[in-house]
Amino acid sequence: MRGTRSRSPATVPATPTSAGAAPGGTRRRRLTGVDAARGLALLGMMAIHILPSWNEDGDPTLVWSAFSGVAATLFALLAGLTLAFLTGGSRPLSGGALTASRAGLLVRAALIAVLGMLLAAVDPPAAIILVYYGVMFLLAIPLLRLSARALAALAVGIAVLGPILVHLTRDVLPDLSGYDPTLTTLFTEPVTFLSVVLFTGSFPVIPWMAYVCAGLALGRLDLRDKRTALRLFAAGVLTALGAWLTSALLQGPLGGREQLMAATPWSATEIQDFLIWGPLPELPTTTWWWLTVLAPYTAAPFEVFHSLGVAAAALGAMLLIGRFAGRALRPLTAIGSMTLTLYSAHLLLLATGLLAQAPWASFIVQTTAAVGFAMIWLHFKDSGPLERGVTVATRAVRDRVYTRIQRKAPG
Repeated sequence: MRGTRSRSPATVPATPTSAGAAPGGTRRRRLTGVDAARGLALLGMMAIHILPSWNEDGDPTLVWSAFSGVAATLFALLAGLTLAFLTGGSRPLSGGALTASRAGLLVRAALIAVLGMLLAAVDPPAAIILVYYGVMFLLAIPLLRLSARALAALAVGIAVLGPILVHLTRDVLPDLSGYDPTLTTLFTEPVTFLSVVLFTGSFPVIPWMAYVCAGLALGRLDLRDKRTALRLFAAGVLTALGAWLTSALLQGPLGGREQLMAATPWSATEIQDFLIWGPLPELPTTTWWWLTVLAPYTAAPFEVFHSLGVAAAALGAMLLIGRFAGRALRPLTAIGSMTLTLYSAHLLLLATGLLAQAPWASFIVQTTAAVGFAMIWLHFKDSGPLERGVTVATRAVRDRVYTRIQRKAPG
């Protein structure tokens, strides 16, 4: 389910940036800026879910304008970054070490997806990203040997072709608005389950793989270098501005808005509402001009490039701030180090309806509790409860596979 507009689609959860050393490697020190970016995305997600999306005049609030769609894509970008970190970062693993890490990532993907399906059982008033997230992990595993340049090119290709493929297939797939993948539907309706996860769901994997591939490419760079962070920030800003300006040109002077009205039985007000709030439930297919819009949660090409640029700029900014003001980012880095745990707890709290009629009180309570819990927990442990459980399971599989490979190696 996508939830109501006042409680908009869920955003992507994060996993630990470092689940321990890869086989034969050394433990990586966490990057403050990366954890801070995760923390920022988590706060943005909570704000979108809890706080009002429109004001008394019916106009979008600052929270909606700033975070709708962006927090989700920042998490997806960081998902790819996580995969890169878990497989060697700027010095990618190879041989038996990479094979073992791939086995561990298969387990990680499965555990995250199952967690998402279990959370769907309590039916929180927001879409759940975890199943989509797990499938993105699975599809990214064959890409781990690609270079940063190849991954960047693949991200661009998917950002263009992925939405086109979704557009071509949407009318032949069942209408599944309000559908959240569950364990039950996985076994009773497997074809429907896959069509939702890949094409028609709240976070369709086919176009969203652009964010993961971009994150993988960034994870192969030296993110500890100040010049890399500066370039990342600048490239992100330019990409976001370029996508916004191009979409505005196509929709305005080049007649895109008129084409939408001519092909779609909607009023001008309805189309304007769509461009502000995004699809409920999905992007129309009445004309190819719908692929030129820049509305949240549409996964249209310009929306993908725009949100990808914003996410990259946010990551670059956090990396730069982390170099000079790491202490000031401590609350963000604390919650950013255990977003899988805190995201899951947030969904469970939403499902209870606690303080649903007092959104600002709910937001303050949840964010304060999240920061407080994270900072206390990290005083004793180095990762959150769910992150720790996933890490233990994946590390056990990874190390067992690596040991078997070493035993079979000649000499």
